[in-house]
Amino acid sequence: MQTEHRTILVQGHVQGVFYRQSTQQEARRLGLVGTVRNNPDGTVTVEAEGTPEALSALETWCRKGPPAARVKSVEVQSGSVQGYGEFEVVRGK
Repeated sequence: MQTEHRTILVQGHVQGVFYRQSTQQEARRLGLVGTVRNNPDGTVTVEAEGTPEALSALETWCRKGPPAARVKSVEVQSGSVQGYGEFEVVRGK
């Protein structure tokens, strides 16, 4: 099984709408590991690892997000696998 790493930057009305928690649930459902965190500028960053198919499914989900979210744009970059153990919500700095 091929494991890849992707960083997903989500812009729009994505804080205070359960975006992080919903992303965690979706990522875990897809069998992905990584993190999701709010950024000071109002964006959300997702670091995810798993199969290319599962990562693509998460990217598609991130473009919509939970019901209260209003996603304006999503930027995706590939990177080096970090070896996360599970998918976690990062709080604070």
